[in-house]
Amino acid sequence: MKIKHIFREVRDKLLRLFCPVKYWKMKGASIGDRCYIYGSANLGSEPYLITIGNHVRINSGVHMVTHDGGAWVLREYIKEADAEKIDIFGKILVGNNVHIGTNAIIMPGVPIGNNVVIGCGAIVTKDVPDNSVAVGIPAKVIEGLDDYICKNKHRFLYIKHLSMNEKKKYLLHEK
Repeated sequence: MKIKHIFREVRDKLLRLFCPVKYWKMKGASIGDRCYIYGSANLGSEPYLITIGNHVRINSGVHMVTHDGGAWVLREYIKEADAEKIDIFGKILVGNNVHIGTNAIIMPGVPIGNNVVIGCGAIVTKDVPDNSVAVGIPAKVIEGLDDYICKNKHRFLYIKHLSMNEKKKYLLHEK
């Protein structure tokens, strides 16, 4: 029995690291097409409360939190029958064509719209509307997606099709 448990743990860790989309789907998350999730991203203890649209990238270190840990305190603080049974949960909905930057945290009950960029390290505590860029702690919408495009258009490099070596060569010699 112990060997089966150890084997299952090793299998799950490898699957999460090397095939994270498959792993999180297996755990109950609803994940659309053409999504990329880094192996170190964490969809929490209730991944079945998470719905992710199409063409979504979830970078390394991202945490999606579907429960409110503050219930721990409420169970002791509230003086009523059954208070020790209190839990608080919230679904997380991520739209289509979304990028969630490295180490961002998405809190329970927060919907993220379509065509959204969430900045690195952001803590998302409120709804993020379609076509926007949200950054900071707590995350705030700082601009629309069209503004983001205008601001960065001069930095666009059309090199996504290059191999790693070709990209390196281009980037080190480009000026």
